[in-house]
Amino acid sequence: MQKWLLNAMIEYNSASFQNSQSYPAVLHMPGKILDKIIKWCFESLPDEILVGIDVNNKLKVNQQVNELFRSMESRNDLFAGQDFVIGEAEIVNRGDSYSVHHLPEDWTDGIFTESRGARGGRFTHWLHTHPNAVAIPSHQDADAAQSTHGVDLILGVEFTPEGPFGWYDNVEGVRRPLGKNEQQERENREPPRSAAGWRRKWWKKKNQRQVLGIAPTGHSIHGLELIAFHKSGVGVNVVLVDDEGMPYGWPFTK
Repeated sequence: MQKWLLNAMIEYNSASFQNSQSYPAVLHMPGKILDKIIKWCFESLPDEILVGIDVNNKLKVNQQVNELFRSMESRNDLFAGQDFVIGEAEIVNRGDSYSVHHLPEDWTDGIFTESRGARGGRFTHWLHTHPNAVAIPSHQDADAAQSTHGVDLILGVEFTPEGPFGWYDNVEGVRRPLGKNEQQERENREPPRSAAGWRRKWWKKKNQRQVLGIAPTGHSIHGLELIAFHKSGVGVNVVLVDDEGMPYGWPFTK
């Protein structure tokens, strides 16, 4: 695992801890699986990918960690697989934002398919990617989540070369960056004082974005976002863990 991603996961977990009171439940996701999915995302461009995720029935979540990230209004029975760490992930489809949620025939068994929804209910959790777009659910995403027994996750990735689609962030919602963009934060604290300054800022932002890391495909990664949500519409806190089920950046203290 590259150092930039390790540092990004530590920062992400710190934010998950600081915002723990905003979520009714926690999902424990191994960092090595996230690393794998990021690679799949770039290998499948310009398509989105749909990833089926199952839990590791032999690895329960660490209760000490769970208690520390638990909110005052937490629920122990919000979603399927809540007591276990994520164990396996597989690509099951690729396509645009409309077709990506539908499983190919190879991944369906034909039994109760209609009642299970477009995805066939094959996995506990589902993740799909938003290439060069923020990790905010669309109407299609929310509809597809209604047949999910666990949670839905979205991985948003900002990168260059952009290909056919530029970075899209004109959408409202709570965003969870994976790694801080220090350059952007500094510019946001110091807004331009003139119209010419705004033009320079836009041009600089477009052409001199901070690079978090380099993908195996050679793309420059400028930003990552990761969210999880339940079909009821509530957000789910994500904690990124190592092979032993401990969060990157542990320990955290209140």
